Amino acid sequence: EGEVGQTKITQYSRYLTLALAILNSVGYLFLFKSFGISFNGAGAPEIIFDLMIVGTLTAGAMLIMWIGELITQRGIGNGMSLIIFANIMAGLPQAIFSSTEGNAGGIITMVIICAIILLVIPLIVFLERGQRRIPVSYAKRVVGRRMMGGQTTYLPIKVNMSGVLPIIFAQSIASLPATIVAFTGTSGSFWTWMNKYVFDTKSAVYIVCYFLLIIAFSYFYATVQFNPIEIANNLKKNGGFIPGFRPGKPTSDFIAKVLNKVTLFGAIYLGIVAICPLIAGKLLGNSGLAIGGTSVIIVVGVALETVRALESQMMMRQYKGFLE
Repeated sequence: EGEVGQTKITQYSRYLTLALAILNSVGYLFLFKSFGISFNGAGAPEIIFDLMIVGTLTAGAMLIMWIGELITQRGIGNGMSLIIFANIMAGLPQAIFSSTEGNAGGIITMVIICAIILLVIPLIVFLERGQRRIPVSYAKRVVGRRMMGGQTTYLPIKVNMSGVLPIIFAQSIASLPATIVAFTGTSGSFWTWMNKYVFDTKSAVYIVCYFLLIIAFSYFYATVQFNPIEIANNLKKNGGFIPGFRPGKPTSDFIAKVLNKVTLFGAIYLGIVAICPLIAGKLLGNSGLAIGGTSVIIVVGVALETVRALESQMMMRQYKGFLE
């Protein structure tokens, strides 16, 4: 708990980042070799070049993690999110042009993609800032000679509580079988059929599984992050209650019911935004559609968080003129 617990979580995150970076580097090494790329042209043992590639990629990942932590400590907002935001925005023009290459109606496709993005951004902003507010009242009590409580506040439950994490997890799980097949080099008519109709990102089976995984991970993340029983107990200890519900189990059951409904709406929203580029690429006949719904959600979410952080900093330093 507190600062010590946060330090411990940060330490575990660094160890996990190192392990994932090594695993990802080894995966890229096998991917290079599967394309026939050789690194032993200088006559040295191949293991030396393998270690150099894995070490270089791992060191790069740890360097980015360190830079992200520095931005978080000395800047405004989450450093890693800002790095991802900058990477997406820097590659956005190239992604738009690459999505229209090889297409007869390239200009028309580009206009359609830009129009869809401009229409989706207000919807994402509206849903990212949307929340269900549960009213909470506090009973009056006498502490010494003072009357405490008697106020009414609310318990906010965000529509999209988990951000883009369900999409990232679902994408990783959905692409895992195809990655294993690519690394192991498994061949045969069965695996060829699976790659074409199940593992392929343009197949209907993949899109349906991807959508269902997003909903499942949204519920999982909401359950981990938001505990109705703990919230009900804290309200009971502080003398708070939800009007119309008795403290304790009835309150926790009501919060869980509201949480399930809000999470379902947010999960469907995430799933639709994630699969829309896949469906659009299939309808337009463009397998190279490089703009994903995940990128749009990340860009909008990071921009909103950064603006919110800037406003809080200006309010704290009494720069009210910039907020009017």
